[in-house]
Amino acid sequence: MARTTRPRRGTAGDRRRRLSQNFLADPGAARHVVRVAGVTPDDLVVEVGPGEGAITRFLAPAARRVIAYEIDRHLADRLSSRYRDPDRGVRVVCADFTRARPPHGPFHVVGNIPYARTSDIVRWCLDAPGLASATLVTQLEYARKRTGAYGRWSLLTVLTWPEWSWSLAGRISRNRFRPVPRVDAGLLVLRRRSAPLVAPDRMGAYRRLVALGFEGVGGSLGASLRRAHPSRRVDAALRAAGVGPGTPVGLVAPDQWLALHRALDR
Repeated sequence: MARTTRPRRGTAGDRRRRLSQNFLADPGAARHVVRVAGVTPDDLVVEVGPGEGAITRFLAPAARRVIAYEIDRHLADRLSSRYRDPDRGVRVVCADFTRARPPHGPFHVVGNIPYARTSDIVRWCLDAPGLASATLVTQLEYARKRTGAYGRWSLLTVLTWPEWSWSLAGRISRNRFRPVPRVDAGLLVLRRRSAPLVAPDRMGAYRRLVALGFEGVGGSLGASLRRAHPSRRVDAALRAAGVGPGTPVGLVAPDQWLALHRALDR
């Protein structure tokens, strides 16, 4: 999926390589993805890249309705034939998910997504007003990067933390996919917070603080913050947040950023 033009004809292997397709071949792993997503009979679910329908098989009976976006025409036609009965609650759309308009009202995203388009798909999810959660099979290292593995945190995670929680809900062996990819997968879960951790009218100030810190001037977070705030206030804020004076920005956890914001946003 995730191409702007219809794929050229060719063998199934050719299509898979062009579209970065690695299908889940283990029903147990597919069932686990749906279980982690926490889908209920009241939920509308948008599935990204259903491929051969391994996850769709378990989403269909669990959700009220499933809209599955598959850009490979051959796979979309096969999946449409399987779910032709409208009572099964699955609608297959042959289109690029990242160009789709989000549904009105609350919905969830679930998918074994093309690794090459992970950033675009995650950005779409974060920008969708009604999205309640996204449960995505990604490269393991991407999921680790976004969820603070090894004690390091990315700019995107810190920026969105007041509104979204990021978690790694497990590892899926590369041998569970066909064709077998080079690396293992991670199950990345994004959930919208019921109440933001920063007041809506102060989110702009929070984001400016984070952007300033991640500029990396001076080799430490403290040095970057001193470009816009008095040294004494920065030192006091760092102490209140439990951040050492020479701590690199990537080692500052999201909760510490919230404490820094509270101390400096006065």
